[in-house]
Amino acid sequence: MLKKQPVPIEDVRVPVKRVKTLDADKVQKIAEDMLLNGQTTPIRVRPDGDKYVLIEGLHRLEALRALGEETVQAYLVQARLH
Repeated sequence: MLKKQPVPIEDVRVPVKRVKTLDADKVQKIAEDMLLNGQTTPIRVRPDGDKYVLIEGLHRLEALRALGEETVQAYLVQARLH
């Protein structure tokens, strides 16, 4: 089961491939919604040493960053070893 927890935004690394998909208009719309309703859906991250790597939720993360927030609600996903 996924556990929701607050994560410092500065500790979340966004892979380069994901950054290329960023849509500024979408970030703006999400930020406006978050001003009214807060963060309703956590992002997903995986641990990477003492920091995290973003798996899902780039636009939510960037919207919170644009709003000046310091933390983001995140589901911590454990990577499976094969």
